[in-house]
Amino acid sequence: QVQLVESGGGLVQAGGSLRLSCAASGRTFSSYVMGWFRQVPGKEREFVAAISRTGSNTPYLESVKGRFTISRDNAKSTVYLQMNSLKPEDTAVYYCAATTRTLVPLSRQSYDSWGQGTQVTVSS
Repeated sequence: QVQLVESGGGLVQAGGSLRLSCAASGRTFSSYVMGWFRQVPGKEREFVAAISRTGSNTPYLESVKGRFTISRDNAKSTVYLQMNSLKPEDTAVYYCAATTRTLVPLSRQSYDSWGQGTQVTVSS
């Protein structure tokens, strides 16, 4: 199994930017499809973005398209989430996840390994 550690969260004003990082250790990073999810208290954890092993396939949650960009550096065993034009409704705990599935899944149930989460707060 792979171990995941997120970083880069914080407090930002609406319209600002943050870049989240997720460092992986353990098995070969390039063998994993990676995803970002987010959760607010009382709600289900929702899919935000994912990236295939080579980076060629990157689906997004509709509400973040054009604002967020997921990328990966297999040499550094790290996946990133660049978040621009942030809105108060983006406030959540953001989680990194990994799966060995061949396709790029959007459901949280398809992911096997999870990080501890990093808080993102966007003030209005």
